[in-house]
Amino acid sequence: MARHRREETQFRLLYVCTGNICRSPFAEILTRHLLVGRLGGRGAAAFDVASAGVQAVVGSGMHASTREELAPWGLHRAAADRFVARGLQPDMIEDAHLVLGANTRHRAVVVDRQPAALATSFSLREFARLAGEVDPAQLPTEPVSRAHALVEQVRTRRGVSPPSLPEADRIPDPMGGPPQAHHEAAVLIREAVTRIVDMIAPPGLARAGA
Repeated sequence: MARHRREETQFRLLYVCTGNICRSPFAEILTRHLLVGRLGGRGAAAFDVASAGVQAVVGSGMHASTREELAPWGLHRAAADRFVARGLQPDMIEDAHLVLGANTRHRAVVVDRQPAALATSFSLREFARLAGEVDPAQLPTEPVSRAHALVEQVRTRRGVSPPSLPEADRIPDPMGGPPQAHHEAAVLIREAVTRIVDMIAPPGLARAGA
């Protein structure tokens, strides 16, 4: 019941990858930054954005190469400094309104650990792709209500609109690869996160306290 009472005023988003030091923290930090830019500090505070790893390097900071991919937004220092990797726990999944994995394997782990999350867990690129099919005019104006409605709209499209290629909904793991691998993963994440934020908080939406 507590979660249902929160739904009208808060939206909890959880990103999941393997080690929680590359893909999911990049998505977490960038999402939070973009929401503040669109909604201001007060408006963005209604969105609880977090991340975790299915085989997390618990207690570690971000991988240096992925961290550098945050530099265009000036987030590679203070924001990245505050990040600490953590392992995925069932209560994190239960508390989230939306769980986005780096690929379908992460979603499978999420559902295995918390079967009730079947309807609210996706791969990041899958969710962004399906969100692009939603008519923005069908969504409420208020951002939190808009986010909840978007999840429901996307859920109804899953299975109806498959990806053009099997790998289209994946974000390759850059761990162990050169800096270019981290850059390529960051580009895919940035594209997906930007599309989702554009749907939740379209440009020009009134800022609720900068």
